[in-house]
Amino acid sequence: MAPHFLTLFTRPDAAWHEIRQEEERNSVHYLSHLLLLALIPAVSLFIGTTEVGWSLAENERVTLDTRSALLLSITIYLTTLLGTLIMGGFIRWMSRTFEARPTLNQCIGFAAYTATPLFIAGLASLYPSRWLAVAVLGLGCAYSTFLLFVGLPTFMRLRQNQGLVYAGSVWGVAVLVLVTLLVSAILHWNMYLQPNYERTPATDQAYPTQDERPQ
Repeated sequence: MAPHFLTLFTRPDAAWHEIRQEEERNSVHYLSHLLLLALIPAVSLFIGTTEVGWSLAENERVTLDTRSALLLSITIYLTTLLGTLIMGGFIRWMSRTFEARPTLNQCIGFAAYTATPLFIAGLASLYPSRWLAVAVLGLGCAYSTFLLFVGLPTFMRLRQNQGLVYAGSVWGVAVLVLVTLLVSAILHWNMYLQPNYERTPATDQAYPTQDERPQ
């Protein structure tokens, strides 16, 4: 996993060639990458909401109890895996329009590697702040978009013009899937899992300030 993880950020075009070659040798080589990196936002969110907290009012700190934070983290982890599987299915379905004939497994692997910057962006959850989350998630989305447009023609072995149209279609569906799944996961956690918020007086330590619950 480590070589691909590094080259996706340093030499993305070469990384996609290597990933495709490895896929031909081992069709599920992406699995450890997906299962491990999807833990980053889930674990970071657990630590951030239980140990750091956020502030809704002056001199008050809000955290989640262990049960609520654990359920939130599990929900986010499962949603991340589900989103990757769904995007793999959409990528394969849309390939019928082009000359590519990838397998479902290849498409899931491509989605997993493309989402790597979004997984890394989950580290922002260690410090629950709305503006920090927006900034880091925006950067993660931007680099994932770059990986998508650079990598899809290479991975699917398409001509550049076909690859760009294909990537644009995938990007549009990805935005819809990301928003739908995240909103659904948070609403489900908030409405049905009954989270417990703990409010304590803030100390001299600076805590992030927000006027709404962490998302």
